[in-house]
Amino acid sequence: MSTPSIHCLKPSPLHLPSGIPGSPGRQRRHTLPANEFRCLTPEDAAGVFEIEREAFISVSGNCPLNLDEVQHFLTLCPELSLGWFMEGRPVAFIIGSLWDEERLTQESLTLHRPGGRTAHLHALAVHRSFRQQGKGSVLLWRYLQHAGGQPAVRRAVLMCEDALVPFYQRFGFHPAGPCAVVVGSLTFTEMHCSLRGHAALRRNSDR
Repeated sequence: MSTPSIHCLKPSPLHLPSGIPGSPGRQRRHTLPANEFRCLTPEDAAGVFEIEREAFISVSGNCPLNLDEVQHFLTLCPELSLGWFMEGRPVAFIIGSLWDEERLTQESLTLHRPGGRTAHLHALAVHRSFRQQGKGSVLLWRYLQHAGGQPAVRRAVLMCEDALVPFYQRFGFHPAGPCAVVVGSLTFTEMHCSLRGHAALRRNSDR
């Protein structure tokens, strides 16, 4: 069985759409430590899980992924994750996997389907010390370009609470209706995004 390659994503200029704040590293480079964007590895699991646990437990009481599931996805499909590191420490991250059905199901929460063409975003979280700075927006935009640059990936999907629908719409996601997945008493809207435009942006930024 072949092992997916893991490659670092160097900080590079981004062409962000209007309404999405620019990277703080571009605005105040002289006051910030070094930034690095790269795919996560299993060794990053404990650090990013602590960020996820604090971010989600404080709001909804539930984590999208437990620690074993974080390690599971970072072992099977690290190329579908992305972390923002400052001085070697994670400050924000996204973890994804491949899915091969039109809509999300309860199984999609824990499975990686290597033949799928859909990147399922399980979790996006920002460390509490770095919130309200636009980091989640910058990271999500970078992730969509990264995922769109992978030939097998055609679209991205996620589920979110209704209050977050406008946030994801800014990145090209559109509501696909109520999600079949229910977590406790929480219900979600399923969001879909074509990655064709993001792939073109990635190609242009690499020139």
